[in-house]
Amino acid sequence: MTKISVSRIALACALTTLSVPAMADDAASESDRGTNTIIVTGTRVADEAQAAANKTPGGTDIVSHEDYVDKSLVSLRDALAFSPGIYLQPRYGQEVRISIRGSGLSRGFHMRGLTLLQDGIPINLADDNGDFQELEPSFFDHLEVYRGANALRFGSGTLGGAINGVTPTGRTAEGVYLRGDIGSFDSYRGLLSFGASKGAGDVWAAISTDTSDGDRDHAKRDSLRFHGNVGLEISPTVKTRFYASYNNIDQEIPGALNFEDALNDPTKGNFVNDQARDIESLRLQNRTSFDFGAAKLEAGVFLNVKSLYHPIFQVVDQDSVDRGGFFRLDYMSGPFELTVGGEMRFGTVKSKRFVNIDGERGALAFDADQKARTANLYAELRLKATDRLSLVAGGIYADGYRQQQENFNSFAGGPRDIFARAEFDAFSPKFGLLYEANEDLQFFANYSRSAEFPGFIELAQISQFVPVEAQTAWTAEIGTRGTAGAFSWDLAIYRADLNGELLQFNIGPDIPASTFNAGRTRHQGIEAGLTFEPTEWLRIRQTYQYSDFAFRDDAQFGDNRLPVVPRHAYRGEIRLGTDAMHIAPSIEWVPEGAFADYSNSLRVSGYAMIGLTAGYNVTDGVDLFLDARNLTDKNAIGDISAVISATPASVIYNPVERRAVFGGVRARF
Repeated sequence: MTKISVSRIALACALTTLSVPAMADDAASESDRGTNTIIVTGTRVADEAQAAANKTPGGTDIVSHEDYVDKSLVSLRDALAFSPGIYLQPRYGQEVRISIRGSGLSRGFHMRGLTLLQDGIPINLADDNGDFQELEPSFFDHLEVYRGANALRFGSGTLGGAINGVTPTGRTAEGVYLRGDIGSFDSYRGLLSFGASKGAGDVWAAISTDTSDGDRDHAKRDSLRFHGNVGLEISPTVKTRFYASYNNIDQEIPGALNFEDALNDPTKGNFVNDQARDIESLRLQNRTSFDFGAAKLEAGVFLNVKSLYHPIFQVVDQDSVDRGGFFRLDYMSGPFELTVGGEMRFGTVKSKRFVNIDGERGALAFDADQKARTANLYAELRLKATDRLSLVAGGIYADGYRQQQENFNSFAGGPRDIFARAEFDAFSPKFGLLYEANEDLQFFANYSRSAEFPGFIELAQISQFVPVEAQTAWTAEIGTRGTAGAFSWDLAIYRADLNGELLQFNIGPDIPASTFNAGRTRHQGIEAGLTFEPTEWLRIRQTYQYSDFAFRDDAQFGDNRLPVVPRHAYRGEIRLGTDAMHIAPSIEWVPEGAFADYSNSLRVSGYAMIGLTAGYNVTDGVDLFLDARNLTDKNAIGDISAVISATPASVIYNPVERRAVFGGVRARF
């Protein structure tokens, strides 16, 4: 694996810290820190994001840093646990299953079917696969969740939609912020950030580190992350911002277990071949905005350089470079609002695999040069037909290709000269309406199409390309959101009819899953969130997710339910107290577990887990926090890697998190 050079990292850091000395004094004098000790010092940006989400005729959610600040932030699951409609299940360490409306349903590793962005710029690779570990939730001002076709504004045409993590700036997070966590399994986490502004410029930078032995054998992880940005107001109408991110993530893989071990010996891990997933990445971005009054234009470019060292059945060794650009134009005139945008991503991958000798490279087994492009153009017109009714119509056209030049394959005799290329394109329209009964109550409906192109994992399953087609779906959605007195809610009901759903099944514990296009499938469900906050010292928040995913008259599986995601999932939390001191017990309840296979021959059991968070304000700018998980030390099966027909001996089951207690301190200066 080619390591990213130290000089590149130094350059990224230098871009962000160049103006720190000149701005430090201003940060100390101008920031209004208050008593709420979080990474940001204001809510303006999150409030603006909420206003934009409220114009969308479908399921959206804005998750502020304050919503998850008392959690020990291991992964996106800790930040998005109470966001309606997101199914999140930890596998190990920072690896989680993340799915919206059944996106990437059977993917037993990594992520598919979602567009992940940071500061509005995609981190997905050019073939649309991605690693959510590269998003560090402790860095974010807030997260924007747009489910399904409601993510059109981010150039996403996938079934699941988009999640955008927005980082602070020197104007929204001035001063020095420190956070330190310590807890079970020799876990230690640290975060340091600094923000400052002066005149037309501002700067913000953060660095985090994380180490833990994990709650299973062979699950140790270590990470070092940096993110920073520098903003400049060139003129009253032109602003630009440069971003730099660096990730160094080493994660041992404990592997899945058989049914008996997952329930009765969940600490067990797999030491065979010393399996791991190590990522080193550098991302550079620019976003420039132009304000022309009625029209606002944003445009930018990005570069992602990534190295992956991944000992599994073989040692996967990949170096990738992705680059691209985007634009977005918003125009408003009277009752009309128009959004037009586009994005293009190009990527190259040097893909090699070696014989795995206890986690080290042995003889070369596979060598290929891979190239991909994914591009889209989208537009959305919003007409305010009356004071209360808005009509929305839009669409996204996407096209792309995946190509591979296979140079070597030890299983095929050695040197090879095999070229393969797959091309895809699709147009996905969207129609919606938004009715505002009053300023606190909305009803919405939409009907849309989505399309997902297969990536290299689906096409080059072992070596040569296989005939896998794009997945498409038509989705209908209705819902409501609003507030009434002490109550606030978010409710969406959807039905998606899919053709060619990309499904996977495991062949064996050490062999990558195979992918196939199903015939007709249906995903339908309910995404609900309800919060009751009658006083400043009492808040009850709940989310409920109903997921009914099934084949439709399939030749092999009939009308069987699709595996992995349970039918019902509920989370609830009662927060007692104020910012000065509070305690919040919570519950995660899955009444009935999911099927483990497409044959519906084995279903895992349901479970309930109790957790608790707490916070105490020691003094102005210093908080203590506590995060306790699975207090009853419940043993259960959380995540599953789908197979055709499962048995208790199948090595496909991942246990839920073990009992753990974390605590720490947050301070702002």
